[in-house]
Amino acid sequence: MSGLGVSIRGLVKHYGEHAVVRGLDLTINPGECVGLLGPNGAGKTTTLKMLLGLAQPTAGTIQIGDWTIPQRARLARTRVGIMPQIDNLDPDFTVSENLLVYGRYFGIGHKILAERIPALLELTGLSGKADSRINALSGGMKRRLTLARALINDPDLIVLDEPTTGLDPQARHVIWQGLRRLTQQGKTILITTHFMDEAERLCDRLVIMDHGIHIAEGHPRDLIARLIEPQVIEIYGESAGSWANHHALPLCERHETADETVYCYGHDHTQLLALLQNAPQLRHVQRPSNLEDVFLKLTGRELRD
Repeated sequence: MSGLGVSIRGLVKHYGEHAVVRGLDLTINPGECVGLLGPNGAGKTTTLKMLLGLAQPTAGTIQIGDWTIPQRARLARTRVGIMPQIDNLDPDFTVSENLLVYGRYFGIGHKILAERIPALLELTGLSGKADSRINALSGGMKRRLTLARALINDPDLIVLDEPTTGLDPQARHVIWQGLRRLTQQGKTILITTHFMDEAERLCDRLVIMDHGIHIAEGHPRDLIARLIEPQVIEIYGESAGSWANHHALPLCERHETADETVYCYGHDHTQLLALLQNAPQLRHVQRPSNLEDVFLKLTGRELRD
């Protein structure tokens, strides 16, 4: 089967007087990988819960393929794979038994599971761990097993909530390789992540939300080209702020300050770089602007809890 499309229109969710999601529109085309980005409290996880029929919308409509959610969420979830933030694996079972039991929930026969489980373990780099107990696995292995479990029903839509949080670079790359193979197979993927490099590598399109609303959308490279200056110089040091006020800011098209770092954004930093050569008390880095710069410009640098 090909991937499932998703259509969300005017989605609203209130908890008491507090609006967590406020009129969200989101379309995911079949076979597309879409990243849903936003700071803590932006409404991402609540949106996923409503999409999966686990929370009742206050207003709005949700469609997965031909199924209206939440009315037909149970049927829709037979074609959806879910990778939650927390690895809720069963510690009493081995790796393969976790997949076997989960597959039985979908009514998948023993013969099909016997073929599917080794393939999923190979996809997630766990081929040698089929008989291992869960408490013998590293954190990265548990995360990869949670992904394998999400694929046990051969889903057409895969929903991943921060799939690589807490993983080392090697484990992240194994998961990325697996997800790229799934997109090549035509699966539809919706992913939330706080890693901008992950979003840029994996996603065909990004939707950035904050305070429950949609604030930007587009291909990662298009967002960078459209929403932010192409170059940034980061200036570090105890005197960076005062030095920048006198020398750098007049040469910046836009600037941001965080602690002892001044970020100068623009198109041509020739003059600024020349001035920095005469400021040995400061350190600086010149680089192209990236998706993280876009994200921080749109959502701010203040810490969210």
